[in-house]
Amino acid sequence: MLQRRFIVSCLILLVSGVAMLLRAQSAPVPSLPAGPMQQKATTACTECHDAEIVLQQRLSKAAWTKEVDKMMKWGALVEEKDRDPLIDYLSTNFGVDQPPYQPPHSAAQKPRK
Repeated sequence: MLQRRFIVSCLILLVSGVAMLLRAQSAPVPSLPAGPMQQKATTACTECHDAEIVLQQRLSKAAWTKEVDKMMKWGALVEEKDRDPLIDYLSTNFGVDQPPYQPPHSAAQKPRK
């Protein structure tokens, strides 16, 4: 009886994992906006974070400067020569004057009214 419960539990976990994987694959993958530092931002930021973490931010240039400096101290792969252009890219595309982030909807999701 215990062995049967174990097998059923394993099957439930397997089916749940496959369902989550299929759902993740069908969701659109957001990318950072085009620009001269898009690739550097993608490389430096998405090494540890999903792109949506960056896409959601609306920070001032001073706040982006603090954030980039903090991440560089924590090991973000940003060369010193790329620091200021990266801050400019982030503060231009994700500054306080930008509209709020709107997450993409998958085909399975219905937009909220």
